Amino acid sequence: MNAATAGLVAGMALGFAVDVVAVRAGRPAAAWRRHLTGELGTRPVDDVWMLTGAAVATAVGLWLIVLALTPGLRHQLPLRTPTPGVRACLDRDGAADLLRDAAMQVPGVSTARIRVRRHRVKARADVRFRDLQQVKDDLTAVLQEERDRLALARPPHIAVRVRRRTD
Repeated sequence: MNAATAGLVAGMALGFAVDVVAVRAGRPAAAWRRHLTGELGTRPVDDVWMLTGAAVATAVGLWLIVLALTPGLRHQLPLRTPTPGVRACLDRDGAADLLRDAAMQVPGVSTARIRVRRHRVKARADVRFRDLQQVKDDLTAVLQEERDRLALARPPHIAVRVRRRTD
């Protein structure tokens, strides 16, 4: 439905753009545009059709503003489901908590900060002991295993950064 609406709006915008470019190039405006401007130029402002068109345009504009301001499901990660038509989601903060708990099980990691986005998981860990590369490899493997266990429909890429903490 959204793709059809977007395609329709894009097609209309393309039609308007082609007509404007043609007029700027010295060609006459399209017949529908000449007719519309003639009608709009001769009708009084208090005409029923003018007021109806203004009311519809206002209602559509207000509806678009409401849709723009309402939160969607951007904070949710869709899960794989075995049954078509069944939808399930996992909150991004919940996924970050699960991944952080898994990261803290890696030997050498003293603190871990996990940030989950739609396409990427950023993991930052402070290492107290062990070789940094070993900890990074172990942490990457543990996070990938936990990410796969979450059964996300589109598993995000994992980016791991480790640093040595000595305080």
